[in-house]
Amino acid sequence: MREHRRSTPRLLTAALAAGLLAGAALTTTATAPPAAAAPQERPSVQSLDTLRDWAPRQFRIGTAVAGGGHHTSADYPEPFPNDPTYRAFLADQFSSLTAENQMKWNHIHPEPDRYDFEQADAIVDFAEQNGQVVRGHTLFWHSQNPTWLEEGDFSPEELRAILRDHVETVVGRYAGRIQQWDVANEIFDDAGQLRTQDNLWIRELGPGIVADVFRWTHEADPQAELFFNDYNVEGPNAKSDAYHALIQQLLADGVPVHGFGMQAHLGLQYGFDGRMQANLQRFDDLGLATAITEIDVRGPVGEDGQLSPELRQRQTDWYAAALEACLAVEGCRSFTIWGVLDEHSWVPGTFPGQGDALTLEGDYQRKPAYCALQETLATGTGHPGRDRRWERISPRLSCAADRG
Repeated sequence: MREHRRSTPRLLTAALAAGLLAGAALTTTATAPPAAAAPQERPSVQSLDTLRDWAPRQFRIGTAVAGGGHHTSADYPEPFPNDPTYRAFLADQFSSLTAENQMKWNHIHPEPDRYDFEQADAIVDFAEQNGQVVRGHTLFWHSQNPTWLEEGDFSPEELRAILRDHVETVVGRYAGRIQQWDVANEIFDDAGQLRTQDNLWIRELGPGIVADVFRWTHEADPQAELFFNDYNVEGPNAKSDAYHALIQQLLADGVPVHGFGMQAHLGLQYGFDGRMQANLQRFDDLGLATAITEIDVRGPVGEDGQLSPELRQRQTDWYAAALEACLAVEGCRSFTIWGVLDEHSWVPGTFPGQGDALTLEGDYQRKPAYCALQETLATGTGHPGRDRRWERISPRLSCAADRG
């Protein structure tokens, strides 16, 4: 029996949201259950002050919607279903949402004969109410699979049927409502070799299953753009070369591959790959859409949980450089920050002693990295969606005064 529970969140009042966006400390909380809301009216040019307002036309600035995964064992209620301030910020700041964990296998398909769509439905509904698109994440991955799947005694034929049913059920449910799907996630290791051992599907069904999952996804939703997605592919290297070669082969075979996503989980200790634009461009040259899908920039933090001023400046520069690289490539029209507040980030739990990876303080105050993104969106050139009026009104950026 499949669950079809639905929960549609409600925005804060306009006055509260305005105070939040100005960086004011919030003292008001809301405890009423969320309710449906009409689509939010966007502000006038004179009051433009958010990332989504400054983005070029047809360019999506996004974030991951915090929920599932590590949030279920954290010392705070899951942010999206429980925090109206958080939801108001999502609605105002971003034009694209990605389910951080709520569409992964272990969350949406927890038992063999049961799908749980409650939180995924709520995200998609919320996005539509607020004029946002959704990136679906993810259908085919070696991680965060449910125990019943990883430890089940299934024949190859049964596994193939399970995968196809999952794709048809999940993608079909949101057909026409998801802009982009991360279909195949992290299928190569850093040496550019297929994950033939830790990826259940490739190990048991062979490499040809990759083409099949793209075909099934396209059949379930012909309107969605279908992506490969991975980390450590910012520049040309063994892993990104492997994707480049595989995608050319799949395209030659008529497989519906439409995009390539760079996660860009960056560590300040490793250096910034200045070839990001060139690498995005070579996938663009294949006729693909490209995207920065999961960016955060982490580093070693002090007892206060923050980077040093020097590292924060480097972080600021890297965020801006990544966005500039995307804006410079015609087909790169989506840039997603992997979260809103550091207290919700996956980074500290995965990389002990590191953090401060996102663009806002815990009270929604803007870090220099946020201001760099806003300024880059407002003053950058070269993207086909650029409206020249932004350059004339850029002094109205609130961050301009903050950064002197």
